[in-house]
Amino acid sequence: MMKKTIPTLTAFAALSTLSGIAHAQSSVTLYGLIDTGLEYNSNSKGARQYSAASGNLQGDRWGMRGSEDLGGGLTAIFRLEGGFNVDNGTLGQGGALFGRKAYVGLAGPYGTVTLGRQYDPLGDYVGGFESANDETLVTATEWGSIYGAHPGDMDNLDNSYRINNAVKYASQNYGGFTFGGLYSFGGKAGEVTQNQLYGFGAGYRNGPLALGVAYEKAKDPNYSVFGTNPNANTSASTSALNMSSPVYSGFASAGAWQVISAGAAYKIGNATIGGVYSNVAFQNLGSEAGAGLNPSHLHGTASFNLGELNFTYLVTPALQLGAAYTYTRGSSVGSISGATYNQINLGANYLLSTRTDLYLVGIYEHASGEDSTGKKAVAAIANLSSSSSNSQTAVVVGIRHKF
Repeated sequence: MMKKTIPTLTAFAALSTLSGIAHAQSSVTLYGLIDTGLEYNSNSKGARQYSAASGNLQGDRWGMRGSEDLGGGLTAIFRLEGGFNVDNGTLGQGGALFGRKAYVGLAGPYGTVTLGRQYDPLGDYVGGFESANDETLVTATEWGSIYGAHPGDMDNLDNSYRINNAVKYASQNYGGFTFGGLYSFGGKAGEVTQNQLYGFGAGYRNGPLALGVAYEKAKDPNYSVFGTNPNANTSASTSALNMSSPVYSGFASAGAWQVISAGAAYKIGNATIGGVYSNVAFQNLGSEAGAGLNPSHLHGTASFNLGELNFTYLVTPALQLGAAYTYTRGSSVGSISGATYNQINLGANYLLSTRTDLYLVGIYEHASGEDSTGKKAVAAIANLSSSSSNSQTAVVVGIRHKF
């Protein structure tokens, strides 16, 4: 018995050692975030609304990320991340299991290449300078909430719209300087360019200073950008309207969507001052022939200029206050004179621990002029039902826990 047992234990110890080596060379991490609270909307299509709300500061999520050391400085990586609504348990992003991110790739000494459903360069390089960004790294923590995004998140700095079928490159960090690009295949047989998207960006961080710039262009944006979730209709031969915000829904017939964006932030002691500029153009209006996509029979280009100034201050290591002002001006096109949107974001965030925090956010928006539908512009705070008037106020209070 003793002679049989000792070799068995020795073999088990050897296997355990090998298992330890394998574990050191590869890893898989399960992570997530749960965010819920109470929300007030002063005008939801004409009525006040009080409701429970999920994913306020950041979208609720769970995911897995992993890596394997392949040797020679090369690492295989993957990430699967899904969104959900904690208040009712349903999946986010139109019912996608991994609607936030789903990619696999290789990382090496010259950068990282990934393939799958991913964020675009706008969010990667400029989004962090917006007060509402879903994954900002500029300030101590996110404070502006998803409702503080630019009208309709038309410049996608809040990562509302993921890009399917994408190949993405991200450089290494060279003394604070990073850069990268993304290309998305349209995926339609016989059509090389339909629904395609490409973009690139660069960033610089050194001490208190952070800078970012990005450019992006997509063909058939009603489908390739605003219609990438499973519940959207991605066929350009139909009349599916995926661009839901009245700020730009009247431009769903655009043949292309182009965004040029830049951001900057500077930290002075416990304060951070930041700013963002975006130019968004819905080009070649009338190119999509689906019935109902061009009710105003528009042609040419509709453009928007957006500017944001924001300020955050760490009162204590646990308490952060923030304020931001956003100005959005739409150009005239056809018979539409264009609309102007003024928005103020105010927020407070209190850390109970490194993983749990409480927040209070208030948003006010005022609209004037004519919106994309040719009607008198109404306030339309991002991710809320539009107002029936030219003003709208939202207040949300809640708790967020990261694991």
